[in-house]
Amino acid sequence: MADSKKDLRICEKGHKYTKSSDCPSCPKCEEERKPETGFLSLLSGPARRALENNKITSLEELSKYSEKEILKFHGMGPASIPKLNSALEEKGLSFRN
Repeated sequence: MADSKKDLRICEKGHKYTKSSDCPSCPKCEEERKPETGFLSLLSGPARRALENNKITSLEELSKYSEKEILKFHGMGPASIPKLNSALEEKGLSFRN
């Protein structure tokens, strides 16, 4: 297996980081913008961005989707579903059937 080539990049804020993928996200910027509370704070950066990119920023909006629909979003993985289910249940909500 060949080694992945990591490219040195600099974000708009001047943070230096390396990436081997095409993902343009700066890890330092992502850490700065990660919410401290709420259901989005439970998720990894890619999963959080997947919801945000689909304009899902509240549990009420999330409950309008099925698990299958959420898993189709780029960046969303199966490990996030139990976290989302727990957050929904705490508010008396659930994924759409």
